[in-house]
Amino acid sequence: MRKILLFSLNLTLMFTLYAGASTASEVTRGNLITISDFDSNYVASRNVHIWLPEQYAQTTEQGEKFAVLYMHDGQMLFDRSSTWNGQAWGVDEVASDLLDKSKLRPFIVVGIDNGGATLRHAEYFPQKPFESLSSDKQKALYQGTHNGAQSLFAGNKVQSDEYLKFIVNELKPYIDKTYKVHTDPENTFVMGSSMGGLISLYAISEYPEVFGAAACLSTHLPGDFDSKDDLIPRAFFSYMKTHLPTANNHRIYFDHGTATLDARYPALQKRADAIMLEKGYDTNNWQTLAFEGAAHTEDAWNARLHIPLFFLFGQ
Repeated sequence: MRKILLFSLNLTLMFTLYAGASTASEVTRGNLITISDFDSNYVASRNVHIWLPEQYAQTTEQGEKFAVLYMHDGQMLFDRSSTWNGQAWGVDEVASDLLDKSKLRPFIVVGIDNGGATLRHAEYFPQKPFESLSSDKQKALYQGTHNGAQSLFAGNKVQSDEYLKFIVNELKPYIDKTYKVHTDPENTFVMGSSMGGLISLYAISEYPEVFGAAACLSTHLPGDFDSKDDLIPRAFFSYMKTHLPTANNHRIYFDHGTATLDARYPALQKRADAIMLEKGYDTNNWQTLAFEGAAHTEDAWNARLHIPLFFLFGQ
């Protein structure tokens, strides 16, 4: 009983503090440029972090352009000393090591801070599947809490369509104009974990002409934490059947662990995988991996980050 209680408390902390404020991030490899309060007509302003690998300056002087990886939960991507839990993806370290060994083609990372504890779930919950739910189910989700703690939506309406418009119509044009990057979908990818995995899948489905690949780690296919029915996953899977991009020119990566929150994912991921097969995806453009014993943490995602990076940029 004590273990269950501790796990519940940890999840509550994770989905409140994880979405909250952090101090300024620093990197040990490459160069990190942080734009404070990037303004938007679609969503609340937030910090955006652009990571440039060490090869960027010299290589771009020679006329080469870089691919772009957009990543969610920007607060948690680079600097362990700045995060709420002392964990981070360590993107700069993992990517730099692979680039040094010429295992990846050149790319930059655009880390987008989430909207904080009051907005993260509202911005990352795929909007069309949500709107396909009955009005009673939508109301229950808006009124629900996680283990009696703060509501996941915190009084906000689902606004993931607006969040994607921010990325596609405001942030990407800025990146394309400011940095020496390729702008086509073959060089524009998106990645996230948990709810960030869901919004990454939603991004490539809603904007297949923008994003050519998506990496979805520990994808939170349950959608919430308290529902006893199967309505939310069914809505996601129904959406996938009608909105997944064509398999011939898109690539999608999934993975999950088997511990803590990730223990809920294997059965749901198998259902998603069946849809991937139905839509024509195969080993040339799709991968689903399971990591035995891996938990729902940044440390776990850091430990296997090299795998989705190679899936996206390997050469």
